[in-house]
Amino acid sequence: MSVSVTIDGTAVSVAEGSTILEACREIGSEQPTLCWVSTLTPVNVCRVCVVEVEGSRTLVPSCSRAVENGMVINTDSERVRHSRKMVLEFLDSSADLSNSEMAPWMERYGVDSSRYGPRSGPHDDRDDRHAGHHPEPDGLVAETVDQPVKVDNALYIRDYASCILCYKCVQACGEEAQNTFAIAVAGRGFDARISTELDTPLTDSACVFCGNCVGVCPTGALQFRSEYEMRRAGIWNEAEQSVTRTVCSYCAIGCNLELHVQDNRIVKVTSPLDHSVTHGNLCIKGRFGYDYVQELGDLAVSPIDEVLRAARSDND
Repeated sequence: MSVSVTIDGTAVSVAEGSTILEACREIGSEQPTLCWVSTLTPVNVCRVCVVEVEGSRTLVPSCSRAVENGMVINTDSERVRHSRKMVLEFLDSSADLSNSEMAPWMERYGVDSSRYGPRSGPHDDRDDRHAGHHPEPDGLVAETVDQPVKVDNALYIRDYASCILCYKCVQACGEEAQNTFAIAVAGRGFDARISTELDTPLTDSACVFCGNCVGVCPTGALQFRSEYEMRRAGIWNEAEQSVTRTVCSYCAIGCNLELHVQDNRIVKVTSPLDHSVTHGNLCIKGRFGYDYVQELGDLAVSPIDEVLRAARSDND
């Protein structure tokens, strides 16, 4: 059964039960999303996808609101643009969005988080904070979630200065994908953060290093160690990378891999969301076990090899 709706003046018919976001994409109308991904249940926390529905008192999240027959939707009204601008400004004033895909949207809506004042400097580890205990703000700087990068293994890092608490990593680690439950939200209010149990290092936690949390992170708060080290060395260049789809060679399940290759070196491995076996998820072997492919002997002399060898040796 189909449902007929009008989006920005364009009539469209979609399957009953579809979301407004899905209906928008039917007519090629992209909407900004941060906490949404097709393989996880929407949690409605980022609010950048809100749209205006005729007759509704409030703006509604397009990622989770189901369409209704006769619904009239506006995705670019002044009310929608203002709301999205404010949400992006609030997020950008407290977290580092430089590695997210929000730059075009921030430019479109004229986002200027600097009007809240200069960003406060890095804090100590936020996991050391006690809920409800805050220094009194001076009103001169914008409070941020800046903190040191957590580097405790050779596979991926946690840069929570970019975390916007979208919950996708928690979902991917939990019952919607891995069922490991190694991470969860700790703290309250502005001190809420993603943490392992008792803030233990990942190597001492329940983490199985599948990297599924990295795969869904929208801001770079979770990042492949290879990408992190190459960015620090100034040699990470997505424009020069090719992506090749293949099948994992470790077992007979048939997981599909996307090999991201730069200078003839695999620099990271992801998995396509639309694959019926993986749905974007992999195990530790599929996502990180590619070193054997690039044992090039005397040919391994590129800057990429040197950076990756140094990263691995840090955790030997």
